[in-house]
Amino acid sequence: MMLTNTIGHHLMVHQAMIPRSLKPFSYICGNRMLSGYKPKRNVKDSYKILELEEGCSLDDIRNSYRSLAKKYHPDSGSITADSAAFVKVEEAYRVVLNDVANKKKSTESKEEEEEDQLKSNTPQHRHYLSFEGVGYGTPSQREKQYMQFRVDRATEQVLAYRTRRLENQSVATDLMRAKDVRQSKKVKITQAVERLVEDLIQESMAKGDFDNLSGKGKPLQKFSDCPHIDPMTHNLNRILIDNGYQPEWILLQKEIRETIERLRKSLVESRSKLGESMTPYRQKEWNHICEQFVEDIRKLNKRIDSFNLVVPILSRQMVHFSADREIIRAQKTYEASMESTEASMESTEASGSDTKENKGEGVKRFGWKSSLLKWLNTTLK
Repeated sequence: MMLTNTIGHHLMVHQAMIPRSLKPFSYICGNRMLSGYKPKRNVKDSYKILELEEGCSLDDIRNSYRSLAKKYHPDSGSITADSAAFVKVEEAYRVVLNDVANKKKSTESKEEEEEDQLKSNTPQHRHYLSFEGVGYGTPSQREKQYMQFRVDRATEQVLAYRTRRLENQSVATDLMRAKDVRQSKKVKITQAVERLVEDLIQESMAKGDFDNLSGKGKPLQKFSDCPHIDPMTHNLNRILIDNGYQPEWILLQKEIRETIERLRKSLVESRSKLGESMTPYRQKEWNHICEQFVEDIRKLNKRIDSFNLVVPILSRQMVHFSADREIIRAQKTYEASMESTEASMESTEASGSDTKENKGEGVKRFGWKSSLLKWLNTTLK
């Protein structure tokens, strides 16, 4: 067994050498067990000597003891070294550790007592906690009651499921009824339109509007030999086109092409009116014309979007026009027209000078002949 003397040295002592009057006790100091006799010093005085308060932690006690040991230990070599003070500090340290150990034991004993009380309150038979707390009596009686409880619960769940299913079916039937009503209205409207068209056809036939049609009484010609096209649909479309009725996408395509040609022509004409030399005023006017052209191209591109939505063939879709490219194109067209005009003017001037030279040469060539004829006429007379 290990003891500590008054100056802090550890001694190995056999347990038989300790008298019975000194009751050994153990306490924890770091990771070692210390033992000794029970001192008579008061606990509060011990806390005061260590400059601590009750309820502090083991780390605080240990740190305080170390600092005081360094201060009062005879072998420390400090000015404040005092063996008597060090003995008091060591004794107070033991008292405080003993007090902390007793408090810890008391708290542990209280927790054990509380656990024992809780254990004593628990039922002796664990099987009474089964069956989800249903029923009373013996275990067999509780098991029968629990089986009946499960049957009742399953019945309630089945009834709830059937109720939800019937509700869903009723909602579905209501939706079907509403859909049927809309479908019936649509069918009635379609039938009414068909009857109206039929009445108009019969009325036109009675007036004789169809008597002068070309191909009356003859079979319809087969307009297309393509096997992938429905002949009925193709023939109907052909008849509509021949009589002035065309699909929407064809009309839109025609309108887009006519619009872009008109815009290009107007832009070239506006550039031609401004002339070749661009003054600041003319440049400002040209910028205004270009802004209006960009706005027109934006509107035309919207029409192209509408056309691409209704065109039935993907390869017939159109791309947007670029306003910048169209302006550059108009400028190049204007420059080309100016160059061609200048070339034509130069050619006309060259041809005019050639004719004048030819006339002069003819006069020079045939002048002596005319004079000779005049002399002969005069001599013969």
